[in-house]
Amino acid sequence: MEAAADLLLEGGFDAVRHRSVATRADLPLASTTYYFESLDDLIACAVERNGTRDLDAMRSRVGEIVHHPRTSSETADLLVELLVGPCNPDEADRERLITRYERFVACARSAALRDVQRRLGTQVTDALTDALVRSDRDAREGTLRKLVAIVDGAVV
Repeated sequence: MEAAADLLLEGGFDAVRHRSVATRADLPLASTTYYFESLDDLIACAVERNGTRDLDAMRSRVGEIVHHPRTSSETADLLVELLVGPCNPDEADRERLITRYERFVACARSAALRDVQRRLGTQVTDALTDALVRSDRDAREGTLRKLVAIVDGAVV
């Protein structure tokens, strides 16, 4: 899964193939075809792994947030940073962001990816809710989902 996730970040969906994943993981090709039913299953696992990496980074950042009241502007800046990343991203940050939004587009074609995206989306909402609570701000789920949609739309 790690090899598939790394390939997805480096080369997009076209880079994730059984043979390339096996080569990256230094495993026989039969290993990837044995553990993953199909190429779609392999890609879904890579997408989920990268989504989990992003969530882990977001949760870590939320854990660093000092609990104190923030203005609307400060809170908005914080949420955008959590969703999009730093203002001056390095190459790895840019690749993660591109892969995140490629995942959204790919979900239109793949039911397995839609399920992964729903799970990840719920966890993102939970992390953002924690950030809002630490900012003494209202954390209404419907409003938060709208905010995430606005940020995602602006980035795309």
